[in-house]
Amino acid sequence: MLDLDRHPLPDQLGYLVLSEDGSVHASGGELENDERSANIISNLLTLTESVDPAVFSARSCRKVSIVFADHSYTICLSNKRIYVVKKRNRPDANATGTLESDGHSILA
Repeated sequence: MLDLDRHPLPDQLGYLVLSEDGSVHASGGELENDERSANIISNLLTLTESVDPAVFSARSCRKVSIVFADHSYTICLSNKRIYVVKKRNRPDANATGTLESDGHSILA
């Protein structure tokens, strides 16, 4: 398993490791013990499974990014775990994506 405490990703502000049922397995930084964010993320992933199966097959979504003006969340599914990393956005990070007028976007 990733050790995001001892080996943080560049610009990492916090992280969560969740089990498939959404319970927090590990956490740190700004997301330490953040059950509320864990619940929101778990519900978001459940929502992705309810999308039209003609468009997305079940469990086809492996990575979801939620991008705000100053930070982003990257959510990855791997080995029956849900990994969430909150990262500070670099000034040039938005060059590859388009932010909505309210300063955020969701990429899947």
